[in-house]
Amino acid sequence: MKRLITLSLTLVLAVVLSGCAVNPVTGRTELMLMSEAQEIQMGKDLYPSALWGAEGGGGEYRDEELKAYLGDIVSRIHGVSHRPQLPVKFAIQNSSIPNAWAIPGYVVITRGLLAGLESEAGFVFVMGHEIGHVSARHSARQFTYGMLQQMGLAAAGIALQGREYSDAILGLGAVGSTLILLKYSRSDELEADRLGILYMTRLGYDPKNAITAHRNLERTVNEYLKGLGKETRERGFFEDLLSTHPRTSVRIEEIRKMIEEVGPFEIKGDGTGKERFLAMTADIRKVNDIYVKYYDRAVRAFQDRRFDEAERLIGEAIERDDNQPPFYTLRGFLAIESKDLDGAEEDFNIALDIDDRYQPAYRGLGIYHYKKNDYAPAIENLKKALAMYPQDVSSHYYLGLSYYKTGAYARAVEHLRVFESAQPRHPEIHGLLGMSYERMRKLGAAYNEYILQLRVAPDNEMGRYARERAIILRPLVERP
Repeated sequence: MKRLITLSLTLVLAVVLSGCAVNPVTGRTELMLMSEAQEIQMGKDLYPSALWGAEGGGGEYRDEELKAYLGDIVSRIHGVSHRPQLPVKFAIQNSSIPNAWAIPGYVVITRGLLAGLESEAGFVFVMGHEIGHVSARHSARQFTYGMLQQMGLAAAGIALQGREYSDAILGLGAVGSTLILLKYSRSDELEADRLGILYMTRLGYDPKNAITAHRNLERTVNEYLKGLGKETRERGFFEDLLSTHPRTSVRIEEIRKMIEEVGPFEIKGDGTGKERFLAMTADIRKVNDIYVKYYDRAVRAFQDRRFDEAERLIGEAIERDDNQPPFYTLRGFLAIESKDLDGAEEDFNIALDIDDRYQPAYRGLGIYHYKKNDYAPAIENLKKALAMYPQDVSSHYYLGLSYYKTGAYARAVEHLRVFESAQPRHPEIHGLLGMSYERMRKLGAAYNEYILQLRVAPDNEMGRYARERAIILRPLVERP
């Protein structure tokens, strides 16, 4: 055992010694187990899920003129950053949640936060902060720490080989390594704020607008929470929910000190760009108001199964703006709930006529065709949905069902297992997997899924079927 531990620790040490790099911001050598090319690839892999699944989802808000205007500003920030050689794409995320985020290759602000800002300078500070995280390799550093944790756990796993609790320890470690990527440290946040201030001064913006942007963020978050019906005293929990890296934890006094330390700079024009910014963002502020007052409330009503209220609210949203794909898509899902399948198809198609890249509408069409027993178009649309958002568990579920109905059981299992991993307490998923495995003649796997079905939901129709099949399969899988 000592020899195994020594070999494992030697491996860890070898990786550590070969994995040092110079931080482009500080100039100091630090441990880094991710190359720049790997960072860029990580960004490409994470981006679809972050845009569609994280922090309110929503995909991209489509306004090409606004995107070009703001994207040009982001390009100028990136040009004065510490890593201008990296690729960068800018997007507005169609979410009311006030947030901004960046991963290598991408920088994003939500509709909700953009509507709450008042000037180019404030926008530059927010985007500079996010680009600062990438410049200082904060995400790569956290990935490195996660890798080291996994390597240490692997060594522990070798040392504990043969003990029944080694797998449990490794499992807990994997969870911890995943969670470490969810939030930046306070020191990372402070460094990103300093960089945001530095970059805005390099472009000629008055850094005092960083304070205004901070206050605007706090106000926008409070207004969002108020719309959810949350009290101010609850904000600590919900700020962590609203952002993986809450900037509101940084005190105004700290930002003032950073401004004093930034050194000499030259302000261009009025240093704010406020007039042009307000003119260019006027439309999105109006649209955001409709989302907050009607669409977001309709979504919450839909989730709570208050369908009549959701129908009324989404109708009011469409009356005020008939050019938003999410409005029609939500109405389409409401139509599915009321079994108005033709109405659902019409709404999903309207959404795609407005924006043929709106992923939930493809999922909706896939579900519509599945419920019409048209499995080929169901599969086609659900595959389109997953091409845009690979982690969409609902699309995996209905694609798995569609493959099952066509007798493609191996493909069905592939997608149903993705859903099972996300929703292990679903009342039918284990039975569906059991049926798929049984038709593939994998009787051991089928039996195991039927047993899981009995643990999760023994009394529904699927549970009763699982009990019957488990009784029949048990002697077959347990015989020597």
